[in-house]
Amino acid sequence: MKVSSRFRSIVVAAITIAGVSFASAAHADSGTIRFAIYKAAFFVGGAGGDGTLTFHGRRYPVSVGGISGGLAFGASKTYFQGTVRHIRRAQDVTGVYAAAGGGGAVGEGAQVIVMTNDKGAQLELSGRQVGLQVNADISGMSITVK
Repeated sequence: MKVSSRFRSIVVAAITIAGVSFASAAHADSGTIRFAIYKAAFFVGGAGGDGTLTFHGRRYPVSVGGISGGLAFGASKTYFQGTVRHIRRAQDVTGVYAAAGGGGAVGEGAQVIVMTNDKGAQLELSGRQVGLQVNADISGMSITVK
């Protein structure tokens, strides 16, 4: 049975494309991140802070900013730490992350959140919140690797 060269070329191309797809997915990596963020709100809120991304043994400073809107009031400081997944380089963490949720703290409380940016970087964060904060809102957070 003869296999045409055109058919062979298609099979080789398909295998090559599949190999490249699997290789690029396999090269995605993870790192750790920690930052402190200050938040103040009266229906519309703002937040800002800084921290550190650790990726492949190197530490990168990060800045964090954000806005929220909805039912929100108070002021708080939250210390977040967690994992950043699906990144190939430190700069993949830079981007805008969105979340909808609710919570509150009087004195001290806990926060847990998972967010993804447009590059596919996924943040899995847990944190400890201090202050008076009540919210049921939609919020966005921007992270920049310096």
